[in-house]
Amino acid sequence: MKAPIIEIFSSFQGEGPYVGQRQIFVRFAGCNLDCSYCDTYKSKSEKSGKLMTTEEVINQINKLKTPDCKTVSFTGGEPSLYPEFISEVSKNLDLDVLLETNGTLPDNIDKIDNLDIVSLDIKLPEHFKEDYDENIFELEIKSLNLLIVKSIKVYCKIVTLPTTKTSTIKEVIERLFESILNKNNLKIDIQPSSPISEWKGNTNKLFEFSEIVGEYFEVCTIPQIHTILNIE
Repeated sequence: MKAPIIEIFSSFQGEGPYVGQRQIFVRFAGCNLDCSYCDTYKSKSEKSGKLMTTEEVINQINKLKTPDCKTVSFTGGEPSLYPEFISEVSKNLDLDVLLETNGTLPDNIDKIDNLDIVSLDIKLPEHFKEDYDENIFELEIKSLNLLIVKSIKVYCKIVTLPTTKTSTIKEVIERLFESILNKNNLKIDIQPSSPISEWKGNTNKLFEFSEIVGEYFEVCTIPQIHTILNIE
């Protein structure tokens, strides 16, 4: 079994509630979406990756293990394009498994075994150059609910831009609250887009976003720490 891999490396998690923790990252090539803010543009095409076997990936992960590393993060691109591959790799590791996903392939996500944590991006209409497909949100909800039913730890990340409207955040959060099965345990991370310098004069918006989300869910605002540290 093979999958296109961009890179495998060890670094600190730069996003979400596990920020600052040492993790091993397996970045897959290929994505089913085309987000305007994408910071891993080279991973959008499957052709940009090197075909690797599960054994090669497992060996590379084991070589990178350090005492402070407890988690492997499958990222991309969109890693859920390769559910069987991830299942095969993860069953041969003694690390927690984190999936970073856009959540638009629920049937694939449902096939992935041994998941411990899922970071699921909630996409906003402004994240796309073309017209936003309402189906995207419905698929994200389906993924969230199947993960909740399976008792897999899941949190949502919402990338916000300086142009993001408070009305957009309010609409998305209200719809999310109405649609998911377990409203009490879901955490939302607001992630200001990088570079942070673009937010000069707009940081008050982040407080407004936090207040809106806080009416319904536990919320944190966390920028991309790896960009601040200038590490991968």
